[in-house]
Amino acid sequence: MSQNIGGAIKGTAAAISDRLVAYRRDFHRHPETGFEERRTAAVIATRLEKIGLDEVRNGVAGTGVVGLLRGRGGSERTVALRADIDALPIEEANQTDYVSLHPGKMHACGHDAHAAMLLGAAEVLAGLREQLPGNVKFIFQPAEEGPGGAKPMIEEGVLRDPRVDGIAMLHVYPNIPVGEAGIRTGPVCAAADMFRIKILGQGGHGASPHLAVDAVAVAAQVVTALQTIVSREIPPAQPAVLTVGTIKGGFRHNVIAPEVEMSGTYRTLDPEIRRSMPERVRRVVDGVTRAMRAGYEISFEEGYPVQCNDDRLVGLMRTSAEAVLGPGRVKDVPF
Repeated sequence: MSQNIGGAIKGTAAAISDRLVAYRRDFHRHPETGFEERRTAAVIATRLEKIGLDEVRNGVAGTGVVGLLRGRGGSERTVALRADIDALPIEEANQTDYVSLHPGKMHACGHDAHAAMLLGAAEVLAGLREQLPGNVKFIFQPAEEGPGGAKPMIEEGVLRDPRVDGIAMLHVYPNIPVGEAGIRTGPVCAAADMFRIKILGQGGHGASPHLAVDAVAVAAQVVTALQTIVSREIPPAQPAVLTVGTIKGGFRHNVIAPEVEMSGTYRTLDPEIRRSMPERVRRVVDGVTRAMRAGYEISFEEGYPVQCNDDRLVGLMRTSAEAVLGPGRVKDVPF
């Protein structure tokens, strides 16, 4: 990046910073979960049109938005910048003047900031189009938290017409100070797959546990035993994590529950370990339930594979970020 362009980016970004804060807070007030982001998409599309992008498409893969800025250098080489826009089904407990107005929904993962930052990037680069040798696509991706993300956007052709030669995105990270950026080559985000388990017991009265099969007690043992997969079966040098995120069962404090449902995720970096995880999870659940006279049902849902950053693009990003943020402000980050 030339010093002139770097200075222009910093100057324009500073000039529009208050507006971007307002966008972020507006998105935060109006969180929308996956494939419900209609208001969010409308705000984004309207702003991209006002900025003066050459093309703006709304309703991509349901509720996504794609903008195209054509540089004046005559090259069809195209880079893309991507942000996610969906919120999470979480009740917000913060006390701010921009707290979520939608009960049970919250931008708890920073996608409100991602969308605002990409709008800012579009405005900054639109003002520099005469200096751009190629094109820039701005991809606002719906349902990143599931059940959408990149796959339906790619299937609708967002990486074609013109073909994208490289793509970059970021994520807010609270452990990095303001004014700095983190970067990493190689694997960055683990493959994330999901499982659902139903423990099948036999209901009964709390005073007569011997006449029942307590699904809650079985589920508790399953949760504990599942943790030994990572701690006792996966090589310590191979990063992996298994989490049980939900557990539901029972009717009343003195009634033994006949069923308990739980769901969770395992995240892996090694493809072989990833392929082995369903069998490992099933084996543990089968063993525990058999030992405790219960049955089970289990299903798996495969998510996205490991994200690996391209070494060359990481080098370009590092150089560009340092030109804007200054030397020593771009740090290598762990997983």
